[in-house]
Amino acid sequence: MEKIIAELERSETEKLVIQAKEFKGRNYIDFRIYFLADEDQWRPTQKGVTVSPKVWPDFKQAVEEAETLLKAENLL
Repeated sequence: MEKIIAELERSETEKLVIQAKEFKGRNYIDFRIYFLADEDQWRPTQKGVTVSPKVWPDFKQAVEEAETLLKAENLL
């Protein structure tokens, strides 16, 4: 299983790619920074986070708490 869920532009030469991936028989959601390399090819960096289905509920709750904080600070 490998499916790109979203690509979010950070700058002209960087983007955040969110994708479902499989590694060594296990499924993950991967949040990874990509950079624009030679010949207009996007390549992954080591900067990123991989979240397993086991910890997904806790990860999702933390993101929701971050959103609540951003809204309380009028940043969203």
